[in-house]
Amino acid sequence: MRIKLTRPAGVSVRRINTKYAGRRIRALVLSPEDGAENAPGVLWIHGGGYITGTKETVYMTRAVDLVTDHDAVIVAPDYGIAPIRPYPAALDDCYAALLWMRDHAEELCIDKERLAVGGVSAGGGLCAAVCMRARDEGSVKISFQLPLYPMLDDRDTESSKDNHGRIWNTKRNHFGWRMYLRKTDKNNVPPYAAPARQTDCHGLPPCYTFVGRGEPFFSETLKYVSDLRAAGVAAECDVYDTDIHAFDMLYPELPVSREASAVFNERICRIKVFSDG
Repeated sequence: MRIKLTRPAGVSVRRINTKYAGRRIRALVLSPEDGAENAPGVLWIHGGGYITGTKETVYMTRAVDLVTDHDAVIVAPDYGIAPIRPYPAALDDCYAALLWMRDHAEELCIDKERLAVGGVSAGGGLCAAVCMRARDEGSVKISFQLPLYPMLDDRDTESSKDNHGRIWNTKRNHFGWRMYLRKTDKNNVPPYAAPARQTDCHGLPPCYTFVGRGEPFFSETLKYVSDLRAAGVAAECDVYDTDIHAFDMLYPELPVSREASAVFNERICRIKVFSDG
C-alpha cells in the first residue's frame, strides 16, 4: 500500500524540536488555520505496532477532524520505536510531550482544563498508558481519552489469536510485542507496557473508541471499555463490520470509513471537553 502524507486543508502546522523533562521532543502542532483561543488540547500518538510509524501520519487520522471541526489544537509527537528503543522509551517520550504541552498551554493557545490524549493502534495503547501514568503520578489532569482500535494486550486474545485480517494480524502482532517488550520481564509485564494488564481503572479519564469486529484488537478494545465502566468511568465503543485494521485512515473512501468518521464527529460534539468554548 502506498501512503501519501499531505498537510490537510484548513490546518496550520508547525514543528517542535526541543528538550524537555530529560527527553528530546519532536512533534507537530496542528491548529485551526484561523487561530485558536482557549482551545481543547490533544496529545495525539501515532500507530505502527510499536515498531514503525511517524508523527506525520497524524494527517491521515481523526485528529484532523478535531482541528477542523472542533477547533482543537493537536500535539503529535514522535517517539522511540521498538527496534531501536524498546519499552519504556515510547511511553517516556509521549509522557514528556504531555508535560511539555501542559507547561506550554498559553503558547499553544489551549486550556489546561481541557486536555485530552488520543491515538491509533499502538498509539491507542500508549494513550491508555499515558493516562494511567498521569493518574498515578498526579501530574496532569487529562479530561478525556480517545484510544482508537488500541493495541493493549501482549497476550493472545480471542480476536488476536489466529487472526488473518488485513493490515495487521497475529504474526505481526507477536512480532510487534516481542520487539517492544524485549527488555521487559515477561513474567511481570507492567500495565504501562501493556495496558490490558491494568487491574485498577478507577480515576482514569472518560473514553471513546471504535474498532472493527474482525480485526485483532477487537477483544482487547471491548475489554478495556468494560474495565473502565466497571470502575465507574464513562466509556463508549462503536463496532464496525470490517477486518481491516485502521480502516478509517487507510481506506477513507470505504462506506464503513465514512460512517466511522461521521459517528466520531457526532460523538465528539457531545463531549464536554470539545464542546465548551
